Amino acid sequence: MINITKTYLPDRLKFNDYINEIFKLGYITNNGKFVQELQKKLENYLSVENLLLVANGTLALQVAYKALELKGEVITSSFSFVATTSSLSWEGLEPVFSDIDPETFCMEPKSIVKAVSGKTSAIVPVHVFGNACEVEAIGDIAKEHNLKVIYDGAHAFGVRYKNKSLLSFGDATTLSFHATKLFHTIEGGAVIFKDKEVYKKAKDMINFGFNPDAGGLPDKIGINCKMNEFQAVMGLCVLDDIEYILSKRAGIHGIYVKELNGIVKFQEQNPFSARNYSYFPVLFKNERQALKIKEALKKNGIDARRYFYPSLDTLPYIKAKQIMPVSRSVSERILCLPLYDTLSEEDVFRIIKIVKDNI
Repeated sequence: MINITKTYLPDRLKFNDYINEIFKLGYITNNGKFVQELQKKLENYLSVENLLLVANGTLALQVAYKALELKGEVITSSFSFVATTSSLSWEGLEPVFSDIDPETFCMEPKSIVKAVSGKTSAIVPVHVFGNACEVEAIGDIAKEHNLKVIYDGAHAFGVRYKNKSLLSFGDATTLSFHATKLFHTIEGGAVIFKDKEVYKKAKDMINFGFNPDAGGLPDKIGINCKMNEFQAVMGLCVLDDIEYILSKRAGIHGIYVKELNGIVKFQEQNPFSARNYSYFPVLFKNERQALKIKEALKKNGIDARRYFYPSLDTLPYIKAKQIMPVSRSVSERILCLPLYDTLSEEDVFRIIKIVKDNI
């Protein structure tokens, strides 16, 4: 079976050395040595400050909402993984959808403006498949309407925009370090805060609200979503190999582009945004064609996924104020093809042949 992705597992001996050290120290959580080390290395690699490690990417979103004190309505994308929307609803916030650009798949600024109301407190845009949103336009909208901006950067690990980390824009950016991601800590995530004081507040919040500056007593509402030492050492091992991972993914991505150019439609990249090759989405003429190719791949033991389907404005537990026609159209016609570092060229060409034969 060729899966849509495959978890990168680092050198076993290196990982074992870290595990042996954890057993020697006997300290496995509560901001341990390796969590602190991973935080510093990630801040350095990503060129960011105020990076807070948490237990997973969905909690990263929820911590960011809480730390930035969002309320009422929050404008977000209807074309994303369900966690972007469900995390808002879980926190008692009302998701209000913005439609997407049909070429980039990211939120369309004019659609954002139309969604702003007197109840809006924030915008949660998504860097879809690691493709940078129109961050300047979104920043201008937020400034004009006095809104917070929290970017869902689950796919945007390491992406740079105009020679600067894409993760440094907005009031916060969240990351997912799930096992399926380009960089992972088995489960895990992070929030990168613009403001140092908000970062400090969030750091207390993820540890039940205990404040070291208040005698170690809880002086604010908190929850437990800390990253543990076993997650952190996996991250340290994977980070050591990240350039190799990127190189292998870039090679596979290049083959797909060369062989499928003119046959399927590709996501249009922001011209100022670098790639991290986290996914390979392709768009077909219609849903019938997309489903036909998905089934043909499945019969050959190949798993292509409908990322993202359905459009989130169709979720049964969300009362969407407007239909998002572009998002719905894209979600019906899109497939992500397998992409991971150990995918062989032979298998890539086999996938490509099946796609071509069924167009």
